Order: sequence, then structure tokens, then C-alpha cells
Amino acid sequence: MPILSPGAAWGVLLVAGLCEIAWAIGPEYRGFTRLVPSAWTLAAMAASVVLLAWSLKTLPVGTAYAVWTGVGAVGTAILGMILFDESREVARLVCIGLIVAGILGLKLVTK
Repeated sequence: MPILSPGAAWGVLLVAGLCEIAWAIGPEYRGFTRLVPSAWTLAAMAASVVLLAWSLKTLPVGTAYAVWTGVGAVGTAILGMILFDESREVARLVCIGLIVAGILGLKLVTK
């Protein structure tokens, strides 16, 4: 895979984070007991890791990994609230906001 421009690397990293969300939510839909949801979950896992690795050709590993896991954590928490009626307590939302602030901060300070 070719080395990416910084802007493209951030885009690839965002898609990797979205795949991270998909595979984290996947097991909630009947675990690994049905073929199609299981296949989608495994495909999202693979895509997430491959896209992360591709972004690492341009971005620093510490920054990329923190953003990847942060996007996954924030997205999974938000979808948990929407899809599975998980808690929407103010403290939880503030903590999610802090993760988003950290992701944005890393984006701003990374060249």
C-alpha cells in the first residue's frame, strides 16, 4: 500500500475507527451464533486493523492508536445508548466529550 498524504491518512484512520465501532457492536446481534452477522463482524475487524496499519505509514503510532481506539469507544458508547438503551447520565456524556476533546487535541498537535 502506498504512503498516504496526512489528510488521507486521517481519513483512512477515521474509517478504521468506524469499522472498530461496527465490530464492537456486531456481537450484540446474536453473538457469533448466526453466519451473516458473524461474517460482517469478522470483516469489520479485519478492515479496521488493515486500515489502521495503512494510516500508520504516515501518522505516529501513538497518535493513530489513541485516535482509533477513541473513535471506537465514543462511537460504541453512543450506539449503545441509541440501540441498546444504555445509560445517558450526564457524567457519562461528559466523559465521552472528554474523549472527543482528546481526539481533536491529538489531531491538532500532530503534523
